[in-house]
Amino acid sequence: MNKSYWLINSNRSEVRRFTANRDSKDQFYKYVFIDYGKIVGYLGKEPPLLQKREEFKLEEAREIWKKLINQGWRRTKLLEEDTN
Repeated sequence: MNKSYWLINSNRSEVRRFTANRDSKDQFYKYVFIDYGKIVGYLGKEPPLLQKREEFKLEEAREIWKKLINQGWRRTKLLEEDTN
């Protein structure tokens, strides 16, 4: 299982999960999946509902991470063990 890194927004209603795409056939670039989700129920009691997945080159994913951090998103250990 790939290790995932999670961000959560300041009002704790949305999450982003960043996971390396280890199965990419591209030998020149590394890719990262970004999953978009929302918190359902009580935070920590239920896994977030993941709604969308996009794939980005590693550098672009890093820029998205930095942008979210600058907007007030925080790193979290929401789910160390992925439910997928």
